[in-house]
Amino acid sequence: MAQLALLEQGHTPVPVNPRYEEIDGVRCYPDLRSIPVTIDTITVYVRPVILTTMTEDLIQARPGRVIFNPGSESREVSARLEAEGISVRNACTLVLLSTSSFSS
Repeated sequence: MAQLALLEQGHTPVPVNPRYEEIDGVRCYPDLRSIPVTIDTITVYVRPVILTTMTEDLIQARPGRVIFNPGSESREVSARLEAEGISVRNACTLVLLSTSSFSS
């Protein structure tokens, strides 16, 4: 749903999922390290137990911000990202998009 909403609002989502080659016609990457473009925002939909295994990849991706959607929040990971100068927000991407707050 978030990918479609992002597309509808003119954003270019880059899905990451090791199980799929594409999602709704958009090429999917197996991990953050495989993405060949600069990442502005990472919107997270995985549980904290999975997220903690991705912390270094999140840092290496150097996004401008990371949005932790409900259920994906992690104080530990948030603190690490913020220490690296990466902005963190606990919010729902769909709500941000529907209220014109995504770009804020």
